[in-house]
Amino acid sequence: MTVSAEQNPEVGRSIEAAGIRTNYHDSGSGAPMLLIHGSGPGVSAWANWRGVMPELARRARVIAPDMVGFGYSERPAGFVYTMDAWVRQAVGLLDALGIARADLVGNSFGGGLALALAIRHPERVRRLVLMGSAGVSFELTPGLDAVWGYEPSVAAMRGLLDIFAYDRSLVTNELAQLRYEASIRPGFQESFAAMFPAPRQRWVQALASDEQDIRGLAHETLVIHGREDQVLPLSNAYRLAEWIPRAQLHVYGRCGHWTQIEHAARFARLVGDFCAEASDHEPLPLRA
Repeated sequence: MTVSAEQNPEVGRSIEAAGIRTNYHDSGSGAPMLLIHGSGPGVSAWANWRGVMPELARRARVIAPDMVGFGYSERPAGFVYTMDAWVRQAVGLLDALGIARADLVGNSFGGGLALALAIRHPERVRRLVLMGSAGVSFELTPGLDAVWGYEPSVAAMRGLLDIFAYDRSLVTNELAQLRYEASIRPGFQESFAAMFPAPRQRWVQALASDEQDIRGLAHETLVIHGREDQVLPLSNAYRLAEWIPRAQLHVYGRCGHWTQIEHAARFARLVGDFCAEASDHEPLPLRA
């Protein structure tokens, strides 16, 4: 890719992770915290987390990658986008950076990925944060169907922003134009359309982990959700909080799917405090 960080703040550093040339942002110092973005059209790690990375980086080493198929990471020709592939890339990134364990913070699709990684590689995870999370079975919502079925236009992007945010003051024509332009950068829509073609209920299932495996998680877990979320149902959060033995639940009222944007300061403080509670020598989790 030829775009430089000086031209575009979404471009950070580059590293090989499980064979994928991965664009990532790395700031702060302290216990590593891996932020995994959602699956909206034109999304990137920077677009997803820019409002909270500086505050979180005051107490942690914050690492935010573009997962393969998204943002400015490599898009190999003919690549098959699966949970296995995304987990391999995330673990490969930790390996490439020499990180044995990290706190995982997953948003939406990224929550499903963080959950799967914690189940498959529990020793690589210290604490787990699941925000507006996938990872369990649910009936496809009209909001998520619209997100995954996005066909590029400014009007369609404006419609998605109205779905994402409870606070309509955040949704402007200027933001819709910017996010639309992001969604049509070379390769972005092509890879996005290849991930979640109709019928889309099957992709909800593909991102879901088995109930027994979720119940077996021993990590301290923070589940966060917006009460008015139209993309991922609030019932997901209640189910995760019920199934994960060491879970706590925080629901933001007057909040849609953009918890880290609509309540950025509160989100950063909540997540920062939760992860800071853990000792650097917190024991490896045993199965619950």
